[in-house]
Amino acid sequence: HKPNLKGKMGPPPVIPSVPRPVNLDDYKSHASRILPKNAYDYYASGANDQITLSENRAAFERLRIVPRVLRDVSSVDCSTTLLGTARVKYPICVAPTAMQRMAHDDGEKATARACAGSGGGNGEDATLMCLSSWSTTSLEDVMNAAPSGGGPKWFQLYVYKSRDVTLDLVRRAERAGYQALAVTVDTPVLGKRENDVRNQFALPSHLTMGNFADHKEVGSGSDGPGGNSSGLASYVAAQIDPSLTWDTIRWLKTVTSLPIVLKGIMSPADAILAVNVGADGIWVSNHGARQLDTAPATIEVLPGIVKAVRGAAGVGASGSSKRNKCQIYLDGGVNRGTDVFKALALGADAVFIGRPVLWGMAHSGEGGVRHVLQLLQNEFEMAMRLAGCRSLDEVQSEGKMMVIHKEIISRL
Repeated sequence: HKPNLKGKMGPPPVIPSVPRPVNLDDYKSHASRILPKNAYDYYASGANDQITLSENRAAFERLRIVPRVLRDVSSVDCSTTLLGTARVKYPICVAPTAMQRMAHDDGEKATARACAGSGGGNGEDATLMCLSSWSTTSLEDVMNAAPSGGGPKWFQLYVYKSRDVTLDLVRRAERAGYQALAVTVDTPVLGKRENDVRNQFALPSHLTMGNFADHKEVGSGSDGPGGNSSGLASYVAAQIDPSLTWDTIRWLKTVTSLPIVLKGIMSPADAILAVNVGADGIWVSNHGARQLDTAPATIEVLPGIVKAVRGAAGVGASGSSKRNKCQIYLDGGVNRGTDVFKALALGADAVFIGRPVLWGMAHSGEGGVRHVLQLLQNEFEMAMRLAGCRSLDEVQSEGKMMVIHKEIISRL
């Protein structure tokens, strides 16, 4: 503060406090103001015209929830178990998002601590976290960031052209205590994110991809772009194997005993193939609308995939049993507790959120991530009570009659 006309110091200026966000959009708005353009655009953008990016949200908004009433909802159980081992209080998990230290210096460590919950990972309020291969912190350091590993964790895996690099990541994830591999299957090449091209995006020079210190041939991800591209697109073209087939998944099944979830399934036909090849989980995802633009919203294709996996006509008893064991997850556009309700009502076992975690981190690190999770959890529990559902079993058994497209509602 400045001296007044008499040379004395005046009162310090009043700095307006920033209101605490009350929903996930508030966090996004704050992040758009404080993050460097290079980072915000990388996190926020979709591919090409971003049609799918808009549709991921619009498709949820076209669905209506028809509530049931006069039910005792004084006690509501939102808990579930994922892949038979990960018990969580809410079916809301953290998706793998790359390069989190661009949002906050604590990056993936902050996310791990936030997901640990009040019990440090031992309590019932822990949240499942899936770590990106392209983390700016090593997978071991993320696992050690919170007591007892900080709650259940999966590791997202890209299959590299070098199978030695791929296998090394698998072995390290096993040793560190990750409980499953989420294999990304929708990235033979990187979708064109035009804001990244305009920004000539590359990982800031003070950061590196934390999982490749011993694999100099893979690179750090901080190299500049070449041609009409971004640094990350060039990296993917050089390192990620575009020749993946179902045989690649069969190979992975032979080299690890960890459960394998296939991330990026959008077709009922592919969902059936995933089950037949031995996938333990199917992750319905369009990669946050960052790959094939004009692909449908994930919530729109979810019912068809659920039907294919759990109720296809003409499947024998043994086939049906195998399919019923395969869990189904969804990401893409989940921004409200009612979105979580809709996804579970239409057959998902859990949802994953990505960008909102980054917006929370940009706001206040670990505390921001924890608050983002709490907001969504509280909204989901409220939605269950207001819809008249007391457990996830009730949401899923009655959901098809409760979640209806708005055009059908108008004709009732």
